[in-house]
Amino acid sequence: MKVLVLGSGAREHALAAALAQSADCQEVLVAPGNDGMRDVARPVPVATHDIDALVDLARAEDIDLTIAGSEEPLVRGVWDAFDAERLRLFGPSADAAQLEGSKVFAKEFMRRFEIPTADFEVYDDFDAARAALAHHTFPLVIKADGLAAGKGVHVVGSRAEAEASLRAMLVEGRYGQAGSRVLLEQALTGPELSVFALSDGYSYRLLGLAQDHKRAFDGDRGPNTGGMGAYSPVPFVDAALLEDIHNRILAPTLAGLVDEGAPYRGFLYAGLMLTPSGPQVLEYNCRLGDPEAQVLLPRFRADWLRLLDAAEQGDVMSAEFELDPGAAVAVVLASAGYPDAPQLGRAVEGFEAARERGAKVWCAGVRARGATLVTSGGRICTVVGRGADIASAREAAYAGVDCIAIEGAFYRHDIGLQALEGVS
Repeated sequence: MKVLVLGSGAREHALAAALAQSADCQEVLVAPGNDGMRDVARPVPVATHDIDALVDLARAEDIDLTIAGSEEPLVRGVWDAFDAERLRLFGPSADAAQLEGSKVFAKEFMRRFEIPTADFEVYDDFDAARAALAHHTFPLVIKADGLAAGKGVHVVGSRAEAEASLRAMLVEGRYGQAGSRVLLEQALTGPELSVFALSDGYSYRLLGLAQDHKRAFDGDRGPNTGGMGAYSPVPFVDAALLEDIHNRILAPTLAGLVDEGAPYRGFLYAGLMLTPSGPQVLEYNCRLGDPEAQVLLPRFRADWLRLLDAAEQGDVMSAEFELDPGAAVAVVLASAGYPDAPQLGRAVEGFEAARERGAKVWCAGVRARGATLVTSGGRICTVVGRGADIASAREAAYAGVDCIAIEGAFYRHDIGLQALEGVS
């Protein structure tokens, strides 16, 4: 089978590598991909927002199965366009992808189906939103409704911070159309958990759990980012909690979408807060997380192409897989100035040295300049270490990071440390 992956980041690099290992895989293409993933796939310069061009690419290359790695094409209706042309694509329809594409849609959906989540209000007018702050306590969460590359969620600790955040979204247009409508949301407390499922529309398999690190700097300081690291498994989750998540969140979510005429086929990511009153949904994503995918994929003993092929054909329960009991830790290297103003064009050295030390290096913001790679985005790469436990996986990841030299690049030093210290 020829496979096409949609996206350009480290998640897509890791996914392409997993698919390329399948006995059924002839070739993996990635659109648009990046120059750092040529070891496992052929990048094709087609943007994920150009749906017509993606359809043309799939036809021209005789692609057997397309897999959406990133959210943008799904929200724009890539599944619908492929289905209309009788092309196979694994991912949810545009209707189902609204779970990620619109936070207002997701919150109202959860309210209809009594899925636990924080109370919220919706505003599209700055003055009305600012007036509403009078009856809120802090901290408060302010969210842009649409896709904002993981940066449209502001946790504010005072009215002044809240007004500045609202002004940035509703007046200054920091996130464009995505921030033209905002949510004011009660701030929940507790540990966060990323839960990943694979659904064929009616049944699902739990893929695994991870814990992400969103803030830019050590100690959960600095601005929110697309993710600075992750680890898996998550030691404080037991069977009773998983059953609760199934009964109150995953099963009702998928059943609700069926009831509304939009069966969900694809990766489903539920970002949860484990509050004193039980798990509550912070957000849904309609794809694997980044960097969570980078720690989940290496732990699988599975033929990923056969697994996704079965799910696309509506028979996810037939595919065989098991999760390695060991651990994985991912550390993201970011360009100086990330997330607001990343500095680009810096030479990249040490990827092969890191791999020789046993780490996986999944590339994101890099491009070729002659025979070398240079930085081309905010998140440069994800370095993943494996081990029998979090401690050894963490040691392997940071040993790989130590091999890489990029002027001005930074990373967090505390990825996975909470798991070791027993802090959830």
